[in-house]
Amino acid sequence: MTSITLQTASPREVTVLTNDFIDNYMPRANGEFVKVYIHLLRLLSDGTTPFSLEQMADHFFCTERDILRALKYWEKEKLLILNCQDSGEISCITLTEPKKQNKNSILPAPEPTPDSAPASVSSLTPDRVKELKQNDEIVQLLYITEQYLGKTLTPTEVKKIMFFYDELHFSPDLIEYLIEYSVSRGHKSIRYIETVALAWAKEGISTVTMAKETNSQYNREYYIILKAMGISGRNPVENEISLMDTWLKDYGFTLDIVQEACSRTVLATGQPSFPYADKILSGWKDKSVKNLSDIRQLDAQRQQRKLEKAEKASNKRDSSAKPASQNRFNNFHQRKYDFNEYEKKLLNQ
Repeated sequence: MTSITLQTASPREVTVLTNDFIDNYMPRANGEFVKVYIHLLRLLSDGTTPFSLEQMADHFFCTERDILRALKYWEKEKLLILNCQDSGEISCITLTEPKKQNKNSILPAPEPTPDSAPASVSSLTPDRVKELKQNDEIVQLLYITEQYLGKTLTPTEVKKIMFFYDELHFSPDLIEYLIEYSVSRGHKSIRYIETVALAWAKEGISTVTMAKETNSQYNREYYIILKAMGISGRNPVENEISLMDTWLKDYGFTLDIVQEACSRTVLATGQPSFPYADKILSGWKDKSVKNLSDIRQLDAQRQQRKLEKAEKASNKRDSSAKPASQNRFNNFHQRKYDFNEYEKKLLNQ
């Protein structure tokens, strides 16, 4: 277990979250990532404190890979610097002062998955906003959005809807489906809606049909994985979706490999455990598993190693056993009797 030194560019006597972090960094970050960052600040309140990824993982009841994802996310956000040894293990983390964001800019969206979502950069001018407000399609769209969200839209939310229409070039029908889709998943935050919109734009989704096909594919896979975990009668929660996206998208595993990991998880633990399954799948990824035959080969190699280990242990026990000649009964000095001589003595008496 490698100990990591944590340092900061400025001394801290208490755990402090800046308003800039709360306003601009926290909203778009995964909640688990925020917890990790706050925990780092807490450690610094006691001075320079050695710790390890394993200790943090135990503290948050997650995997070391989850902690590493959070650290790399904050490094990408330029809130910390990771220094690594030649082996690649982190040896030092330096927290930096966050750069202040422009309060008038449109803030990036939060991410419903561990991977950071691209930030939207709007070039809407006040004149263009005023012009769009006269557009009948936009007026109707804003009304529909308010009905789905159940509230009056803020100026920022209005500009987001205009951003989807004017800069992402989404049709009114696609934007309406975007709102409907997000709300159906339990998310009414405009930041979540923006994250989905940016993801669709990146994938080239331009029609409602394309969006439904993409969502249907992933939703089907989510429920198949839940079933493999022995879970039924509910929708996947956010952290489960995050891990499933990691397995399917980042790791690039096919559905049958993920199902195999889930089956082994339930068999080993007696219950569904997404972190345990992630440990299995990350191990397979490190071993370059591509299909089920690769897994069978790894199983055969592991079984062979067990047999060889058992055989060595058996041979060691046999070699340490006492030779038969050393048995205490064999070592007993046996007497020799001449029965003919005894018979003569008895006859002469």
